[in-house]
Amino acid sequence: MGFREHAAAVRRIFGIVLAVLLIGGVIVAVVAGRDKDKGTATTTVRGVIGSEKAEFFADPDVVKALADKGVTVKTETSGSWAMENLPLKGYDFAFPSSESPAAELARKAGVNGTPLRPFYSPLVVVAHRNAAGVLADNGLATLTGKNTGTLKMAAYLKAAKEDRTWQQLKGSQKYSELNGVVSVTSTDPAQSNSGALYLAAASYVANGGRIVANDADVARTTPLLKKLISVQGAQQSSSDAPFRDFISGAANPLVLVYESQVASLLMQKQDVGDMVVLYPDVTVNSDHTLVPLTPEGRKLGELLSGDKKLRELAVRHGFRPQGAASEFIAATAPHTAYLNQRLTGVRQAPVPKAEVLRDLARRARS
Repeated sequence: MGFREHAAAVRRIFGIVLAVLLIGGVIVAVVAGRDKDKGTATTTVRGVIGSEKAEFFADPDVVKALADKGVTVKTETSGSWAMENLPLKGYDFAFPSSESPAAELARKAGVNGTPLRPFYSPLVVVAHRNAAGVLADNGLATLTGKNTGTLKMAAYLKAAKEDRTWQQLKGSQKYSELNGVVSVTSTDPAQSNSGALYLAAASYVANGGRIVANDADVARTTPLLKKLISVQGAQQSSSDAPFRDFISGAANPLVLVYESQVASLLMQKQDVGDMVVLYPDVTVNSDHTLVPLTPEGRKLGELLSGDKKLRELAVRHGFRPQGAASEFIAATAPHTAYLNQRLTGVRQAPVPKAEVLRDLARRARS
């Protein structure tokens, strides 16, 4: 073989080796890429939630924090008490806004184990400043600042029992928007958690500071509860709409909402107008309780409870993390003009059993 033939043969062999190496490199790159995809792949977890948590799950920062843990969440919204009427097949979790409907859902689905309660929120009454001032001047509330105070539940319920109107309260004549019966707008207690818990707190006060536990208690408290509901007319199935109506100025001057809705708005630096936040001196905490229907649903609940970043994001949306009061207090420090961070002077009423609360709601709406 001459020099030229030898050189050509070497070039051919080199070309073949180079081609093999390049192909091998492509294969390695593809395999490595697949391994990377496996590392960042997420599991889709589907669930039904109360509407007050919709903005939390839609928050891009929450989506990213969950994706970093390998979870993508897809949600549908429903009133907490209406969830038990939904077919649960295909869901990984249900996330109502308190323990009572969660217990019913868990029983229906045959779920055992410790409930997952990542965060909670007390019920509050938002009032326009004129209304809050009139309530305070007539002994139905106390104001601890320009934008916060306490609703005296016993005094308010006495006024409701007597069908007292705004016009009968001293000082109301200056404000044309204050007319009709003094009432708090709440949601439908048969469908919505906040409406049901409103009846739980009111029935506790009306029953002499005792939980409603039997037919006699139900019969004793029903007349007052019917007044609280009937004066409102049509009710919404979610607290989101009444709160938005209040902020826009199109609602009743007194509206029952979750503290989380108020705190979230404040931390977003949105205009809340002349809002005064009244904490009922007897209220009920809304313990957002996740019912895991699959192992993936339980993983989500554990992440929401234990992951520091997700707890921080929950606080940003106004929720109080269970067992981490200091995180809420630190984050809401600029908004103490509105928020009672430590719930000073607020008593928690126990919630009746689910069947009793359902009976109260049914009778109140009949």
